[in-house]
Amino acid sequence: MNRPEPPADPSEKPSGSKWKLIVFAILAVMILSVGFLYRDVISLATLAQRESQLRAFQDQHPVAVYAIAFGVYVAVTGLSLPGAAALTMVYGWYFGFARALVLVSFASTAGATTAFLSSRYLLRDAVQSRYGASMKTFQKRLAEEGAFYLFTLRLIPAVPFFVINLVMGLTPIRVRTFWWVSQLGMLAGTAVYVYAGSRVPDLSVLAKEDVSAVFTPSQLLQLAVAFALLGIFPLAVRKILSALRPKVA
Repeated sequence: MNRPEPPADPSEKPSGSKWKLIVFAILAVMILSVGFLYRDVISLATLAQRESQLRAFQDQHPVAVYAIAFGVYVAVTGLSLPGAAALTMVYGWYFGFARALVLVSFASTAGATTAFLSSRYLLRDAVQSRYGASMKTFQKRLAEEGAFYLFTLRLIPAVPFFVINLVMGLTPIRVRTFWWVSQLGMLAGTAVYVYAGSRVPDLSVLAKEDVSAVFTPSQLLQLAVAFALLGIFPLAVRKILSALRPKVA
């Protein structure tokens, strides 16, 4: 007869995976605490008051500004913090359309890949327990459609991006594939948000008035059409690929 196993010793040290989770949690709390303490500094009203100072600092230290902006965006997306869309629009206002598009495109992909890798190597058990019900769907669709399934998810914001990053970390998709498909898939949405931000001429106007005071009715219509096309595009691509795909006899 097998003897029952003795109860676990409460003084036993946590396993390696638990230590990884603890370290990740500490880092996340530290970054969240800094963001909470300095939330007023990065508010829209405060940025509007310091707009001229920000422009002068950008002229004096361009490399440092881009490095800081890149790091902040990677931290926000890598830790799945809220506010990425608003941050994208702020970057569009601050850097202009072309430069902000390049910066946000690479920073958002780097942040998404950071979350992807943390899910695969640090938070596997936690993500599995939280999104285990969604894993079967992700695995099935990924096996059927390959990287195009990830591309479709990036274009249709029905599933939050942070969920895609975490769940995809538990699939067998390669890191390199995840990177380039995510960058390509998020590019259209990034361009729309950056364009919206680049149309803001003055933050003080945006801080005091609503969006209608900054955008003309025609510009608002253009943005609405852009977001509508963004949602329709992957469906159209799916239809085209289905029609071109050879049918099995």
